[in-house]
Amino acid sequence: MAGASFGYDPRRPVLRGIDMLVPRGRVVAIMGGSGCGKTTILRLVGGQLRPQEGSVRVDGQSVPDLGRDGLFALRRRIGMLFQFGALFTDMSVYENVAFPIREHTDLDESLIRDLVLMKLHAVGLRGAAQLYPNELSGGMARRVALARAIALDPTLVLYDEPFAGLDPISLGVVGQLIRQLNDALGITSVIVTHDVYESLKIVDYLYFVSAGRIVAHGTPDEVRRSTDPFVRQFVDGEPDGPVAFHYPARPYAEDFGIRAS
Repeated sequence: MAGASFGYDPRRPVLRGIDMLVPRGRVVAIMGGSGCGKTTILRLVGGQLRPQEGSVRVDGQSVPDLGRDGLFALRRRIGMLFQFGALFTDMSVYENVAFPIREHTDLDESLIRDLVLMKLHAVGLRGAAQLYPNELSGGMARRVALARAIALDPTLVLYDEPFAGLDPISLGVVGQLIRQLNDALGITSVIVTHDVYESLKIVDYLYFVSAGRIVAHGTPDEVRRSTDPFVRQFVDGEPDGPVAFHYPARPYAEDFGIRAS
C-alpha cells in the first residue's frame, strides 16, 4: 500500500497517504484509536473499497484494477476473521467451516469432511464439530472463526479485532494460534487490534494509525523502547496526550457567554 487515501465524504478523509508494507510470512499489527481508519485499511486490501489516491497491491496485483473475476480469485486466497467471529448461527461448527470450501470448490463431501476436521483439530475443537454457535464460549467461537478463515489454505489472513471481548485465557490461546498457524502454514497475517500487550508477544511489526495517517511503526522491541508521544500514550493507556481528551471546541467561556473582566 503506497500513498493510499480514502474518504466516504470528500470533506472528511478517513485515510491520508497511507504507506504500509507487509512482507510475506510475517504477522503485522495495525493499531490505533477507534475510528482512525484501521478497518478501512482491511477493506482496501480486500477490494471492498478502492483508494481515491495511491495504490494497493496484494501478491503483486493491483487490487483496485482487478475486475470481478480477478477480485473473486484474489479473495479466494484471502482468509478473514471478522470481529466477534461472525459465525452463521443456524449452522453447526462443522457446517460453518465447510461453508467456504463448498462455496469455492467442487470437492467431494468425503474430502470436505477430512479438511474440516483437520482445520478444527488445528484450533483444538475437532470434538465440537456438531455444536452450534450458541453452545460455544466466546473463545471457542473465535477459534471456530479462525478455522473457517484458514479453510481454503489462504496466503493472507486479515483479522479484525480478534481479541475483542475475550477472557485472558482465551485471548492467550487465540493469540498463540494466530502465530503458530501463520508459521506452520506459511500465511501472511494482518491484525487490526487495540490489544497492545498480546500483540507485542506475537507480531513481527506494528503500525500505529492516528487521524488517518501512519504516525509510528516498528518492531515490538522498538515499540517498547519508543519515546514517541503517541506510541507512549497508546501503549501506556494515558487518557490525554497527542490524542486529546477534549474534542476540538470553542473556548469554554465563549460557549457559556462568560466575558473576560
